[in-house]
Amino acid sequence: KLSFTDTGKKTKKLKYCFNPYNGLNSVFSLTADIISTVEFNHSGELLATGDKGGRVVIFQQEPENKNQPQCRGEYNVYSTFQSHEPEFDYLKSLEIEEKINKIRWLPQKNASQFLLSTNDKTIKLWKISERKKMPEGYNLKEEDGRYRDPSTVTTLRVPVFRPMDLMVEASPRRVFANAHTYHINSISVNSDFETYLSADDLRINLWHLEITDRSFNIVDIKPANMEDLTEVITAAEFHPNHCNTFVYSSSKGTIRLCDMRAAALCDKHSKLFEEPEDPSNRSFFSEIISSISDVKFSHNGRYMMTRDYLSVKIWDLNMETRPVETYQVHEYLRSKLCSLYENDCIFDKFECCWNGNDSVVMTGSYNNFFRMFDRGQKKDVTLEASRESSKPRAVLKPRKVCAGGKRKKDEISVDSLDFNKKILHTAWHPQENIIAVATTNNLYIFQDKLN
Repeated sequence: KLSFTDTGKKTKKLKYCFNPYNGLNSVFSLTADIISTVEFNHSGELLATGDKGGRVVIFQQEPENKNQPQCRGEYNVYSTFQSHEPEFDYLKSLEIEEKINKIRWLPQKNASQFLLSTNDKTIKLWKISERKKMPEGYNLKEEDGRYRDPSTVTTLRVPVFRPMDLMVEASPRRVFANAHTYHINSISVNSDFETYLSADDLRINLWHLEITDRSFNIVDIKPANMEDLTEVITAAEFHPNHCNTFVYSSSKGTIRLCDMRAAALCDKHSKLFEEPEDPSNRSFFSEIISSISDVKFSHNGRYMMTRDYLSVKIWDLNMETRPVETYQVHEYLRSKLCSLYENDCIFDKFECCWNGNDSVVMTGSYNNFFRMFDRGQKKDVTLEASRESSKPRAVLKPRKVCAGGKRKKDEISVDSLDFNKKILHTAWHPQENIIAVATTNNLYIFQDKLN
């Protein structure tokens, strides 16, 4: 459990463990190396990242060493593969970029691991497997793979398996394509582990993991006349326990909960979560900053968390009228919305995540800052992920932003924040206090400090 003192400073702090992307910067171009998604698997042993170059890099957690307990949070590269390639839609004369929008792991059922990855149009199911032995002693093949003349075979050999260096293979098992007219923004695996949903700007489709040539459209908000379009779907997720329930958020700041038992097409929601706007905060930018960029159910399924531009909100599924908790991420930017609109930063889509027991939530901000909110103690902290402030094993110091007036010694002026440095993607280990934070083309992994 993350704890805070009365002064608001963390008594159990996070420390830097490993920055694997540093070694890849010289190999790949900067743009292709920008991380676009981060996701732990269900045990937390594996961590997958996707980037704008269409690659998936998987890191594996080092086994715990009693002689070096400080290394328990270290992750090393386990497998790297090209998930998507750039394509061209000749019918619409549009280029489909290879950027990985989302990765979702499937629960492990055998020795292999499976994950779903998607770009704007195509979803792929990948199998990640290990090979530690190789067959030798074929009768009709040489060791290099060339076939032998059967007439030269005079003795019968029994092939055997020989130990070999560990080789991790990634192979595509299914390709789910041609079902989305618009860009896919979300995929979510159902709790029945047989189906999953994919959402684009106007539609949500339901897939079976074994069937690639058809999907069922469960939400369609496209109007008959596109000039009547007032909102788009921004995120969607299945309930962690109830396979019939899912939610989707919109650019208008609403969240709709749907029950697939009610109808085949879930255009009519079961519940609508929406907070009335405070008239005192009404401005030209109100609609833009109210757009929800991410929605996540808590692990116990009782709550859901939404992220808009300035805040994180926690909703009780039994109360639709207002959130039960609201946390301001960077309220000091409200006075800067005009300049953020001009440089397009106001359209940035920040993600959010829960810790393993739903007691702490985390999301990103600008200047490579990320925020943590302790729900029980009502405390929060701002930390920074950067090479300058993060040496291996060093304790991160809480950062503070000065919104105006006289700036204190350790504070940072809001005018000096770098809006090109932003943390959009974060992930939390499902069982331990280990977090992954993506800053453009670097991945930082932090763990709670050992006493």
